[in-house]
Amino acid sequence: MTIRWEKVTVSGKEMRVYVGVPIRKGPLPAVVVAMHGPGLDEQMQDVLHRLCREGYVVAVPDLFHRLPAGMDMMARIGQLRDEEIIADMNAALALLKAKDIGITRAGVTGFCMGGRVTYLMACANPEFKAAAVFYGGGIMKQWGDGPAPFERSADMHCPLIGFFGEEDINPSTDDVRKIDAELTRLGKWHEFHMYKNTHHAFQNFLNPDRYRERAARASWEELLAFFTEYLKR
Repeated sequence: MTIRWEKVTVSGKEMRVYVGVPIRKGPLPAVVVAMHGPGLDEQMQDVLHRLCREGYVVAVPDLFHRLPAGMDMMARIGQLRDEEIIADMNAALALLKAKDIGITRAGVTGFCMGGRVTYLMACANPEFKAAAVFYGGGIMKQWGDGPAPFERSADMHCPLIGFFGEEDINPSTDDVRKIDAELTRLGKWHEFHMYKNTHHAFQNFLNPDRYRERAARASWEELLAFFTEYLKR
């Protein structure tokens, strides 16, 4: 596979995008990955490598590109706005579509704040045909002037799978039940997995206090099966 950093301009601002392209010839399915709060770090890059090995063209945009370097993580997250995030994620997908590969179907996934972004994009861009949320916190909260992702649920265009820790507080089990009930009421295809003895960020192998191997392995296998069903077939 070919892995490299690329750049794309969004609303006059230059954004880094980590891009992976499998060796196999196209057309190929694509996945845009929404990064977690710590940024586009080793774990996010590993997600791209693993998906690329499975035959997906992958992009991970740097959603913090408008903000100065060195800011505290929570301060950076607090400066993000949904309309800008939507533009960034759409630009990453457009970057993949512009390549001489031939993109078939596109999916979206994300971790932590990126799980929230994934839910948002499942509602905001009908080009995404499958969405996978990993412990997405803040789905009920608005970032900026527009509606919160939860308030956009009626616009969800694709199947959504979610992976959550029973001991997480953002999202809490009550949050997950509320989201489940709303998507059920709206008739939206979704499937949620809840893991016992598991907190937030259980996929993050960089954080040994949070990482849970059983939940990480099980949810990853479910993700691959889900994407195979909705993106490859």
